[in-house]
Amino acid sequence: MVLISLSLIGMGLLFVWLMARSYLRAAEMRDWPVVECIILESAIEERQHDPYSPKEFNHSILYGYEWQGETKTGDKISFRGAKWSSKRQPIDVSFQLYPVGSVHKCHVDPENSDMAILKVDSLAPLYSIWFPSLFLVGGAGMLFASFRPQYRSKSSCERVASDPE
Repeated sequence: MVLISLSLIGMGLLFVWLMARSYLRAAEMRDWPVVECIILESAIEERQHDPYSPKEFNHSILYGYEWQGETKTGDKISFRGAKWSSKRQPIDVSFQLYPVGSVHKCHVDPENSDMAILKVDSLAPLYSIWFPSLFLVGGAGMLFASFRPQYRSKSSCERVASDPE
């Protein structure tokens, strides 16, 4: 029971930490300075690993922005970059949102001005952190229960036999 509870605590801690880190990064992005940027290139890329696998699509983008008097370029819509997808529709939507020549707001990392993004990450990990916390609390409860002294009650037959009446 101790090993199971320790593994539950470990998994709970790991996922609580990962979700907290994602939330803190998303919250930090909201404080990054915002500058105007212009879309220089926007295209849909297509790939297929082999003739038997489905085609995958990606939105490739390049935008220019100015940071402290210096012209820079960026290629990330979000922090994690562009995702490949076997579904074309979400890629088409992204492509239509960022046509060449359009002006948008970019969030620039003040510690690394070469890093800019068009969309900040979601704060959703904070709303979902309760789920891995259940593993943490459940594992801690099991660990506590495994070290608690166990009391056995006498069976009814033993009580009757030991009673002098």
